[in-house]
Amino acid sequence: NETEYHIAACRVLFQSAASCELRPVLAQVPKRLPAGYVIAEVTLKGCAAKPVAFTSSDPDFTVNTDGTIITVRGLEITTKQFSVLVQDENRSDWKVDIILSCKDEKSSSVAHKRTKRRWRPLPFSIIENDSPPFPKELEMISSDSSVNYTVYYQISGQGVTTDPKELFILNKNTGMLSVTRAVDREQYPQFNFIARVFDVSGRETDAFLPITVNVEDKNDNAPEFIGSRFFTVEERCRAGTVIGQVNATDKDQAKTPHTLIKFTLHNATDMFSIDPFTGVITAKTNTLDREAQEKVYVEIEIRDMGGASSGLFSRGTVVITLTDVNDNPPTFKEKLYKAKVQENQENVLVTRIPVEDKDLVNTSNWKALFEVTKGNESGNFRMETDPKTNEGLLYVIKGLDFEKTPLVKLEITARNEVPLVGTDTKWLSVPLELSVGDEDEGPEFNPAILYLKVKENVANGTIIGTYKALDPENKNSNGIKYYKMTDPGNWITVVENTGELKTANTIDRESPLVHKDMYNITIRAVDESKKTGKGMVIIQIEDVNDNMPVILDPDLIMCSKDDMLSSVLVEAVDLDQRPYSTPFIFELGADHDGKWKMKDATESSVVLEQAVALPTGLYSVPLLVKDLQGFGKEQTVNVRVCTCEREENGVGICGARSASSSLGSLGILALVLSGLLLLLLSLLLIFICSTKRDKLYISDDTGTGGMLLKSNTEAPGEEVKDGALLMIPGTEVVDGSLQSGLMESKNVTSASGRYGQQFFQGGGVYNTTTQEFGTEKFYSSGRYDNNLYGNNTLQKLSNRSALDTWKTNGRYLDRKLAYFGDKEEGRYADDLLKTYGHEGMGSPAGSVGCCSNLGEQESVDFLNTLGPKFKPLADVCYTTNRTGN
Repeated sequence: NETEYHIAACRVLFQSAASCELRPVLAQVPKRLPAGYVIAEVTLKGCAAKPVAFTSSDPDFTVNTDGTIITVRGLEITTKQFSVLVQDENRSDWKVDIILSCKDEKSSSVAHKRTKRRWRPLPFSIIENDSPPFPKELEMISSDSSVNYTVYYQISGQGVTTDPKELFILNKNTGMLSVTRAVDREQYPQFNFIARVFDVSGRETDAFLPITVNVEDKNDNAPEFIGSRFFTVEERCRAGTVIGQVNATDKDQAKTPHTLIKFTLHNATDMFSIDPFTGVITAKTNTLDREAQEKVYVEIEIRDMGGASSGLFSRGTVVITLTDVNDNPPTFKEKLYKAKVQENQENVLVTRIPVEDKDLVNTSNWKALFEVTKGNESGNFRMETDPKTNEGLLYVIKGLDFEKTPLVKLEITARNEVPLVGTDTKWLSVPLELSVGDEDEGPEFNPAILYLKVKENVANGTIIGTYKALDPENKNSNGIKYYKMTDPGNWITVVENTGELKTANTIDRESPLVHKDMYNITIRAVDESKKTGKGMVIIQIEDVNDNMPVILDPDLIMCSKDDMLSSVLVEAVDLDQRPYSTPFIFELGADHDGKWKMKDATESSVVLEQAVALPTGLYSVPLLVKDLQGFGKEQTVNVRVCTCEREENGVGICGARSASSSLGSLGILALVLSGLLLLLLSLLLIFICSTKRDKLYISDDTGTGGMLLKSNTEAPGEEVKDGALLMIPGTEVVDGSLQSGLMESKNVTSASGRYGQQFFQGGGVYNTTTQEFGTEKFYSSGRYDNNLYGNNTLQKLSNRSALDTWKTNGRYLDRKLAYFGDKEEGRYADDLLKTYGHEGMGSPAGSVGCCSNLGEQESVDFLNTLGPKFKPLADVCYTTNRTGN
């Protein structure tokens, strides 16, 4: 039962049915193939269409245009499988599988020798998703070893023992291969397994046979959309603008009619078009309008089999969004706008002008800009845009005058922030009539600025002009009075009733109040209703020849070198203008001594040169300087001639000036130290004189002997109405607080014999009595009450020796004892007692008025109880009392 296949080595035969369903073909070739070896000639027998293109899937082989398969390079093979893609004249693709095997070497030289096969069948195909019943027989396999042995067959591999398992079964005795169920090519496009042959003893009698089963595609999958189907394009774009590409795929076998997809639009065909095989969508017109339809929903059909009616298809929706461009100008809602404003109002909102814009809201295409294109020649108006409502806001920024323009006609133009595109429409304008309301206004000067020309130095009282104001309503100046507002130099007076301007003081063009020959004053006019108006007068001052040329520096230094005749530059200036100033005329004075001459005169300077050699010294040279009109006087130039010591920047420097300059800071320091020494000597002399001790007689008019009475518990006296602040030598009252110093080094400047000084601080009271002995003054303490120093100030003062009251009293008593020791018995005391009035009620000690007149002998026994510090005081008082008696 062996079947022999006779296959030519140089030609491949295709078994084809009338339907052009091609089967794989096996070809035997030599083991070694040289480059350019002809394998086969590919044709489509049984097909109506002719092949036009061939493509090999293996780069080792190529296919000529006539269908001949040849090797590209030399190679050695045992078995090889590849495919040839054939495209016919109808653009249909057909795939032909080529399987090469090595033929017997002995017959390699014979091209068409018949040979026996060891195995059969050839590689074969099954149809995808074949219809039942199953199983279906496919092919019978057979081995040459079955001639000599009783054999049986087994298969294994994909589709048999691996997934999908048991898809293929084999009759082991007959070798018939069958398929058990339908197969999906998109899941399993090809199966590869092997067949083996065994004898009854289980010994393998032949080499295994590789079996390839190809699953032929069936158009069982409709195309599917992939990728995004949302696109954007600007409205008003040009026709042919590419909008986007729709992508689709088909799970069927590629490069076959089953996957040839055609795209078709089902709506919006007047706006868009689509390429049938690429899916690229383009704009069909340039009139796409976002304002009419912002989003366009386009239904697209994708169909395989090149769009044939038998092809499978799917439909989907593509969303095309039109983006905004500025193709719509702002439009006004009214054809004429009217508004009203009172005259003289400034920076006020007059009216709102609404507009409509069809473009996208809150974009530059929608936002409006307004402009007054007519009627704003004087700059009275300003336009703004309300950012929320997009309305135009008309403002008056300069007051309008009803008497001049009772009705103002304006033209308002609205535009967007960006230019218009895609349309021939222009920006729109609208007229606006603005009525100006009348008001009772103050007087107005006409002109608002009056220019007057006046010569300087004009006589006082000269009328230089008249500046009148008019009432805007009745156009006259009756009842208007005039007052001067500003006049920096007080040069002008204004006649109240007439507005005449008269000179009040000398007008000087050279004054610093004059700027560029102009002097400004402002005038106020007041009518009978007290309304005012303001005007300005600019006086242009004309120059007169009232200034002589003046030499800038009359003290000059001339540096003399060797026997050369030296010179110096003399410069002059005149505050007047031409022709009353430069060029100047320089002449030597009538009394000059002939030792000087002049040269190189310019408009404002001349070089003064020695006529003869002069020794060093100071020379006075008379010079006559006159302006262009001959107005001038003789002036004296003091020229110091000195010897040149050195040169700086080409200019000689005199030795005297150099020496003076070298004195520098050392000389200044010496002068300061000398002054300080003199000051110290003066202070020393003053101190010596002020500390000289003079003997003074103590006068005691009352005969009391200066008795000291206990008064530390008394109430305030009748004359002590306010609290007193203790002022101790060495302290000052600064901002309500006491600043302490050294008591011993500060003298109190008070009149000799003065008593009862009062100082005030807070609610405290301290009475002090000033006593003077020799040239020093002391304070005897009186009574301290309440918080004299405030809070803890007293505590701070107690820590300072300068405020120690007891030390003060001690110094006072020591001083007085020394004074008493040097005097006669009949001396008079300096510390006279002062008569006090009634001290008030409630004091345990009664009134201190008793100190003025001692009516009876007072007991002084209490002095023994004051302690050791008061012992000297007690002795003094006791001695004084006895002496007084």
